[in-house]
Amino acid sequence: MPSFDIVCEANAVEVKNAVEQANKEIANRFDFKGSDARLELKEKEREITAYADDDFKLGQVRDVLMAKLARRNVDARFLKLESPEKIGGDKVKQKMIVKNGVESELAKRIVKMLKDSKLKVTGSIQGDVVRVSGAKKDVLQEAIQLVRGGVTDVPLSYQNFRD
Repeated sequence: MPSFDIVCEANAVEVKNAVEQANKEIANRFDFKGSDARLELKEKEREITAYADDDFKLGQVRDVLMAKLARRNVDARFLKLESPEKIGGDKVKQKMIVKNGVESELAKRIVKMLKDSKLKVTGSIQGDVVRVSGAKKDVLQEAIQLVRGGVTDVPLSYQNFRD
């Protein structure tokens, strides 16, 4: 029975490279000279922390990171921005969590969307992945188009296609 998986995960290597490139640019830019502006990546926790001297520079650090992510074909919707925190004096930091896996609420919404569409497919939630199986490839491709049209707030990818 043909099937495929719906997943939500950023390419970890590309995210790491984007953070390293952004740090290089920040170190070389004239407007950041003498400031404590930098990005830190915690790969295991899938978390990026931006540090800067004030809110304006924090915004610039974020913009540099977003540009580097875009250049490396990593969707900005993978980042979940938390509110900036003061860390003494004027210095601020902001955590950005890299989304990994389809959240349970979204997974339930996808399965319901597939059931309501009257397509001959079944969607099942397996951890942080939604597995969709059906009788024919054509029906699965219709299911992919349906999910693409219905879910636009999260970058989803379709992997593990089996015949």
